[in-house]
Amino acid sequence: MGRFAIDPKWLIYLPPTVSPSATTAAPGLLEHPTEAFAYFRSEGVPRVICEEKHMGSRAIVIVCTDEDAARRQFGVSDQGIGACYTRTGRRFLDDDQLETALIARVRDAAVNAGTFEKLQTDWLLLDCELMPWSAKAQELLSDQYAAVGSAAKAGVAATVDALEQAARTGHDVGPMLDRFRQSEANTRRFVAAYRRYCWPVATIDDLKLAPFHLLASAGGVHVDKDHLWHLSTIAEICDADPLFKTTAHTVVDTTDADSEASGVDWWSELTDRGGEGMVVKPLDHVARGRRGLVQPALKTRGREYLRIIYGPDYTEPRNLDRLRDRSVGRKRGLAAREFALGIEALERFVRREPLRRVHECVFGVLALESEPIDPRL
Repeated sequence: MGRFAIDPKWLIYLPPTVSPSATTAAPGLLEHPTEAFAYFRSEGVPRVICEEKHMGSRAIVIVCTDEDAARRQFGVSDQGIGACYTRTGRRFLDDDQLETALIARVRDAAVNAGTFEKLQTDWLLLDCELMPWSAKAQELLSDQYAAVGSAAKAGVAATVDALEQAARTGHDVGPMLDRFRQSEANTRRFVAAYRRYCWPVATIDDLKLAPFHLLASAGGVHVDKDHLWHLSTIAEICDADPLFKTTAHTVVDTTDADSEASGVDWWSELTDRGGEGMVVKPLDHVARGRRGLVQPALKTRGREYLRIIYGPDYTEPRNLDRLRDRSVGRKRGLAAREFALGIEALERFVRREPLRRVHECVFGVLALESEPIDPRL
């Protein structure tokens, strides 16, 4: 943290990881909303909210009304009116001008929406997704995904050509040719999937910011409000500036089969259009079930997005059968503990406790993130 993190005075919160829903047995899929709904129903949570999962990187944005407010609330000097950092506490944007413009646009939108006045605050902390993914993960995309796509296209195409030539000369290569033609189609889907997350960023207008939690302000930590309050309050900010992207959402009753079916249809439409998937959360920000704290969120990712994660041919039956043998138990344990630590960090900050007390929780989240666990989950 001393080497890579932003100024620790800004570092008052880190977000929790999000576990996927349980592995589904549905044909051709690893994840499906039915398992997410079943989990919350089993925990006695009757209403959940399904939110669009944005195709970007997690960003924590702190914004103050002015530099005086930043000095009063965070003890910083000559560091502008806010900060934007990653889920591991590092600076999100390396370009000073781009970061300054982003923070200023967020502040101005919140002023125009009247958010500071309504909450009687001079600072806000927003939990967001910043797009495109390539703005932060360019090296990952170019060195990993693009490299895999290029190698797969070249290798599989050459194999298909060789097998087609063998077939023309009378060799019985039908089954093998069909398999590699399918692999060629899978590779095209893989490349198309990761390209949806990439576009060039030259100016602030090339970015999109999608906030989905207004976690804290001078008035308190807003986990006592449900997710509809968060999204409606944030929507007022989003309407004030085209920089923002609103989060599509729908509410599902886990005790009603028709409502669940509508939720599944909503997810299918989202993923069929090329969306990543959705995040299913209890309607209340903090929910307790039969066994204590309920998962704050479960992600259900679409078939084509998971192709990026598991590889071009993951949908082949021989691979799906193997991949279904995965466990989400440890991931869920981390998510619950990190969620609780994040809230505690914010509550300590709002109570004006010493920064070292806030960092006990923040560094705890980071320590949990270092635990070995399947990164594909």
